[in-house]
Amino acid sequence: LNIHHHQQSIRKVVDGQSICKVVDGRRKKTPHRPTIMATTSAPPTNPRGIPYAPFIDRIEDYVSTKADVESTLQSFQEMISQRWPQADDTTTNNNSKYQFMQSNNQQRISALKSKLPDLEKTLDSLRFLLLRRSSSHFETIFELNDTLYAKAEISSAGDHVFLWLGANVMLAYPLVEAEELLVNKLSAAKKSLENCEEDVDFLREQITTMEVATARVYNWDVGMRRKEKVGLSS
Repeated sequence: LNIHHHQQSIRKVVDGQSICKVVDGRRKKTPHRPTIMATTSAPPTNPRGIPYAPFIDRIEDYVSTKADVESTLQSFQEMISQRWPQADDTTTNNNSKYQFMQSNNQQRISALKSKLPDLEKTLDSLRFLLLRRSSSHFETIFELNDTLYAKAEISSAGDHVFLWLGANVMLAYPLVEAEELLVNKLSAAKKSLENCEEDVDFLREQITTMEVATARVYNWDVGMRRKEKVGLSS
């Protein structure tokens, strides 16, 4: 995290780096969050490059006067915000939109969960053709719609199969190559689903951390105002 001094305070902001990187591997448990110290090194991130939220160990590192409170609370809220900044918005940081990233990952999880059953059914059908490709003809039952099936007699399985790739594109593949393609697609979809689910859990933790940080700064401000009132009354 880039730490800069402003009005005699140290405020931590998230460096603007790409969040679109995807790498293999999923941690079952989120490791212990390090306390963020003043440094110019790259910010700590999860495997997909999403930065950790700054952990407030001492309020005084962020605010030292009442004038710092509003700007600090605003910067924290921007890090949590669900609104993605526009091209001309220079006051916000793209990497710190935790709620936006959480919503985006949740939508992708829904899309992947609906895609996986279709991939599995297609792979099962292809493997059935591989088993029967030496037959001159055979009968099978195939699904027309949910709970609706039809019986068909196929003269020959052949050595090729047509795969629907989407975007109005269908290509013919040899059966073995088609199986390899579908296995890779299915494996990649499952890995993406695991990564998205891990990122949602990670982002939920970062949002909670920022909400706690916001509450601590707000409570510090309330305490300072009370002290001022006591001083004036005495």
